[in-house]
Amino acid sequence: MRALASALCAAIAALAAVVCVMVVHAAPASPPKLAQGAAAVDAEVVLAVDVSYSMDTDEQTVQREGYVQALTSREFMQALKQGANGRIAVTYFEWANVSDQKVLVPWRLIDGPEAASAVAAELAAAPYRRASRTSISGALRFGQSLFDSDPFHGLRRVIDVSGDGANNNGPLVTLVRDEVVASGTTINGLPIMLKRPALMSIDIENLDIYYEDCVIGGAGAFVIPVRDREKFTEAIRTKLVLEVAGGAGAQRIIPAAAKQSRISCTIGERLWQERWGN
Repeated sequence: MRALASALCAAIAALAAVVCVMVVHAAPASPPKLAQGAAAVDAEVVLAVDVSYSMDTDEQTVQREGYVQALTSREFMQALKQGANGRIAVTYFEWANVSDQKVLVPWRLIDGPEAASAVAAELAAAPYRRASRTSISGALRFGQSLFDSDPFHGLRRVIDVSGDGANNNGPLVTLVRDEVVASGTTINGLPIMLKRPALMSIDIENLDIYYEDCVIGGAGAFVIPVRDREKFTEAIRTKLVLEVAGGAGAQRIIPAAAKQSRISCTIGERLWQERWGN
C-alpha cells in the first residue's frame, strides 16, 4: 500500500509539472501596465492592409470600402457596447515591401457611432496607392511598433493583417510572428483569395492555410479567408466584431508556432527566387 501511495504521488507531481509547462508556453505576455493619464479601452487594434501590386485597383477599392462599412455597421456597434469599457483604439496603415508602410489613420478612439463615422470618413478620404513586394514580416514589426505611440491602454493588443500573398521580402515571417506574440500581441488574419494563382505567378493556392500556420498567433487568434468579392464587407465586419469580443465565437482558433506546418512558411521567398532570382 505504501508503495502504491508513493507511485500515485509521483504520478500526480509529474502531471502537475506537465500542466505548468503547457501554461507557460500557451499564456501570452501580460500587457503593459496602465500608464498615467492613458485612457482604458477594451482593445488596441492595428489594421494592417496589403497594397502590393498583386492587389489590383478593384480589389483595393473593395477592401477599403469593406473597412469603411464595417466600422459603421450595427454589428460592430453592438459588439463595442458589450465590452468592459465600451470603446476601442484603432489605427490603420498600408504596407507592401519591408521598408514601405504608411499610416492612413493614426490612433483614434471609437466609443460610439459618431467616432466610428469620423474614422470611416477619414479612411475613405485617403488616396489610394500601390507598391512592390509583399513583406508580412515588415508589416508585423511596424504594426507592433505602433503600440509604442498609442495614447490608450487596452485589455488586449491585436494586429489585424489582410493580404493576398505570402511573405516574399524581409525577415522570415515566422520569426517576426513569434516576436510579436511573445510581447503579448495577438495576430489575426484576413487572407484575400479572390483570384486563382496564375501560371508563373508567385501566388499560392492555399493562402488561408499559410496564414493559419505561418502568420497568425496569440490568444484567440483566428483567420477569416475571403473567397467571394461580395462577402468582403461581411468578412471584415465579422473580423472586427470578433476582435472587439476578444475572439469569442471564432470558428478557428490557431496557436502560434504549431508543431507541424501543413505548408512551407518560406514558400513566398522560394517562389520569388525561382521567378525573379533575387
